[in-house]
Amino acid sequence: MPRSLLTYKQALAWLYSLQRFGIKLGLENIQRLLKELHIDLGSARASRAVSGTSPETSASAKVIHVAGTNGKGSVCAMIDSICRAQGYRTGLFTSPHLITFRERIRLNGEMVTQEAVASGLTAIRDLVADWDPHPTFFEVATALALNHFVEAKVDIVILETGLGGRLDATNAIRSDVSVITPVDFDHQQWLGQSLREIAAEKAGIIKPRVPVISAVRRREAAEVIRKRAAECEAPIEYVTAPYDETPIALAGSHQKQNAALAIAALDAAKIDISESAIVDGLANVEWPARFQRWDERTIIDGAHNPAAAKVLTDTWREFFSDQRATLILAVLSDKDLRGICEALAPISDYVLLPKICSERAAVPEKLAKVLAGTAPSLPYSIIPSIADALNQARKRPQPILLTGSLHFAGEALAHLRSKPAAFEECAQ
Repeated sequence: MPRSLLTYKQALAWLYSLQRFGIKLGLENIQRLLKELHIDLGSARASRAVSGTSPETSASAKVIHVAGTNGKGSVCAMIDSICRAQGYRTGLFTSPHLITFRERIRLNGEMVTQEAVASGLTAIRDLVADWDPHPTFFEVATALALNHFVEAKVDIVILETGLGGRLDATNAIRSDVSVITPVDFDHQQWLGQSLREIAAEKAGIIKPRVPVISAVRRREAAEVIRKRAAECEAPIEYVTAPYDETPIALAGSHQKQNAALAIAALDAAKIDISESAIVDGLANVEWPARFQRWDERTIIDGAHNPAAAKVLTDTWREFFSDQRATLILAVLSDKDLRGICEALAPISDYVLLPKICSERAAVPEKLAKVLAGTAPSLPYSIIPSIADALNQARKRPQPILLTGSLHFAGEALAHLRSKPAAFEECAQ
């Protein structure tokens, strides 16, 4: 018997309570969820059963599936922006969020409403109440997003994997193109300790005879992806040349590579896109915390692994040359603290280590020890909060760089926007 409708706040509290089930890689639960919700985008049929409408009601959409270690969110945002510029109705599912859960599910560029989250999660809560094993946070979020897109009858669905690819909940949907951004080390406890193992997990999104677009350059990773594509008889295209024909709203040379990947993915999916839509879409794409310039001297970037930190360092030099940063750094404890510090030290003049909200964050004292061992001559201070760190940084003449975690970037943005009450606990 259905229980009462949850409010938005109650719905999120229930959703976050599912984090107690941890991360469970596997497709059984999400496949069961999609079946119970009558969602079958892969065969271009999906009913809106959750909202109680006719089970005969169906929707079809092109599906673009994006995996990789870094850059996949930017690629998804570019694809979404280009498609909207062309006039398509889009559904975009990404993770993690920066400030509010609603960022993860976007319809035509707009965040999902609180009402849609509340009603959708109420229906899923009632559906899975007695399931064993119980669906996880990410499985429920994925089902919520897909059901929302089906109800909205979108033309194009863009899915970013949450973790890995092969056993990621987003992999339960058959796509029209599989996109793999650069592969590097991250989440080794889940994906493996070698590049080959990590690449194998990412390559798991490759489906039989579905085209693959890849920007993977590291040889051992590229070999794994090429082998998987061959096994699946999936045509594969490697994108090596950057897109540099028109301006891109996102900063950094690496975004030109991401743009080329996005354009190639649209072509492989046989989605009709004009040159003007590409130009407009790239010129207007928004993706916060990716070398985001808050003001003339403040940069926010969510780099959370050594490869991303190295790209950030390169981008910093593109804009600031040899000028060093006052670095405000916070990193999650399960990340490669030393690798991140090593990448950022060459562009840092002074480091401020604030305490942040996340229980997963490395305590500033631990990060300080790693930093001291990595760059002994680099001065640092442990600071009580983001507000105090920004106050200290603004007293110094150098430009300011806040980085180390997307969670930290979200908390920093909420503070800078004077909306800390809107900041919701991040889940990755």
